[in-house]
Amino acid sequence: MSADRTHQGMRPRLHSRIARWSELLAEDPFKRAWWAITAVTIVVTIVGGALVRLTDPTSISSFANGFWWSAQTITTVGYGDLVPHSTAGRATAVVVMLAGLSFVAVTTAAVTNAFVQAATRRRDTSAENAVLAELRSLRRELAELRTELLAVVPPSKDPPEPRPTDTAG
Repeated sequence: MSADRTHQGMRPRLHSRIARWSELLAEDPFKRAWWAITAVTIVVTIVGGALVRLTDPTSISSFANGFWWSAQTITTVGYGDLVPHSTAGRATAVVVMLAGLSFVAVTTAAVTNAFVQAATRRRDTSAENAVLAELRSLRRELAELRTELLAVVPPSKDPPEPRPTDTAG
């Protein structure tokens, strides 16, 4: 029973963490996605290097070679000096390759998004400045027209008389 209570106690914490992560992702999705894919890429590089060494010891003779193979595979360099020959080693290679391609794709999207946002901010700022300048100009012109009108027709204290309507038709 105590394990069941602990499991139920963890559920609200998990939900609150997921909600917090979702909020953070919504704030800046490309930046958060980049950090997430970076973490996954690092983990896949390390685990892939160890796993290929364990699954293909004849081709990858040491863990250092496994990490070297994983690093060159994830960066899509692939010198070909170390190649897994077993099915498990090749399956590991596919996962490592896909992680590397995902990292490149998300990084490209994040950088592109940063450029687009910067250009949008500049464009919006210049458009706002143009509108504000036009408003200021119109206010000055209105003030000048008021001054000219008051100089020609002084304000009267009596209300204006109603004009007769033109009934000629």
